[in-house]
Amino acid sequence: MAQTTSAASNTGPNTGLRKMSFGMPTPDEIVSGAAKELSARPKLPQNLDALTAQDADDDIELPTEPMTINMGPSHPATHGTVRIVLTIDGETVKDSDVQVGYLHRCFEKEAEYATYTQIFPYTDRLNYVSPLINNVGYAMAVEKLLDITDRIPERAQYIRVIISEISRITDHLTCLGASAMEVGGFTPFLWMIKVREWLWELLEELTGARLTHSYVRVGGVSQDLTSNFSARLLDTLKRGREVIAETEGLLVKNRIFRDRMDGVARFSAEDAIAYGWTGPCLRSTGVPYDVRKDHPYLVYDRFDFDVPVGSCGDNYDRFAVRLEEIRQSMRILEQALAQIPAGPVLLDDPRVASPPKTAVYNTIEGMIGHFKLIVDGIRVPPGEAYSYVEGGNGELGFYIVSDGTGRPYKCHVRSPCFIIMQSLSKLIYGGGIADIVPTFGMVNMIGGECDR
Repeated sequence: MAQTTSAASNTGPNTGLRKMSFGMPTPDEIVSGAAKELSARPKLPQNLDALTAQDADDDIELPTEPMTINMGPSHPATHGTVRIVLTIDGETVKDSDVQVGYLHRCFEKEAEYATYTQIFPYTDRLNYVSPLINNVGYAMAVEKLLDITDRIPERAQYIRVIISEISRITDHLTCLGASAMEVGGFTPFLWMIKVREWLWELLEELTGARLTHSYVRVGGVSQDLTSNFSARLLDTLKRGREVIAETEGLLVKNRIFRDRMDGVARFSAEDAIAYGWTGPCLRSTGVPYDVRKDHPYLVYDRFDFDVPVGSCGDNYDRFAVRLEEIRQSMRILEQALAQIPAGPVLLDDPRVASPPKTAVYNTIEGMIGHFKLIVDGIRVPPGEAYSYVEGGNGELGFYIVSDGTGRPYKCHVRSPCFIIMQSLSKLIYGGGIADIVPTFGMVNMIGGECDR
């Protein structure tokens, strides 16, 4: 007796399963089912007036009061840990409360318990994207207190300029790449980070660390440039220019990028000055203030470079200023490499510089001098001094008060990021929620520097 293979044979009363049909419906069945479904639907009003009257009868009221929401403090698109309490009307920002301090590092208090040399690693953690500029700014403040500014070896001053401008480029590359990614441009981000990586490899070879370098010393720098540093840097600048040009072409003619940047978060020059803005954000409003030009330090007065400025003070101007500053920093680097003289890189003064290792290992005087500097620190005369440099985001200042010991009585940082963050509420007021992230990115708030 042949076994049946039909589906129905497996759905008898004793199987416990529902009877199932595995066949496809016929066209007539499809039409008939659709007609039944349409006939079962409720009838719509015959005209718009009837529809409006029906809605009025339903008495539906939509909420119209503003809504308060939190952005942060943990948010994937912010460049630092910050909380913004937003009051919005639909998609429009009506009010905001910007709250910093979530990345507070106690730098200023910790500096009171460390020797002047031990503070250098702390400065690396302020703006961790361009830490070498922090090193230089702090060292110059201590040297001003010691009254040895004019005695710093010339070669050391050139090296400080070189590492500062490399750091400025890496800072701007990070800001521009991240901001492009935040409006959908992932490829420019990868290209800019690639150039940044080339420069970080050079700094790692020079300083021994990829990110937090602690390379500068009071009186100069810890060690001289490597033998092939200049050649590698020039090659990197050549390749970097090509990538920057390709990235610029990809962004400045992109309709989406321009729509998201042009006219967004505009700020006037008067407001920027009133709030204390410096750096690329100030220059985007048309004010050509740059510490390197207006108050030259180190050997910046020997270089030919321009200070780019914007006209509208919007996000696009902030983007364009930073992009051009990368090219100007490359000009400075090429001139510095061509002009750098030979000579020592650290001041030969036992009060501030450790003796050579040969003296430490072979003479009692060298060992004692090394021991005193390590344990007691550099003895800085009583007094106070303020020194400032052009950081990645503006004027970076260090105010140091000395009581005559090997540790500062007070060390205060003038953070450009903290100053700019005071005006973020004004920047985003009246804009859309979608504009907050690119605006926050273009002011380039660095949490470690802002919160100190």
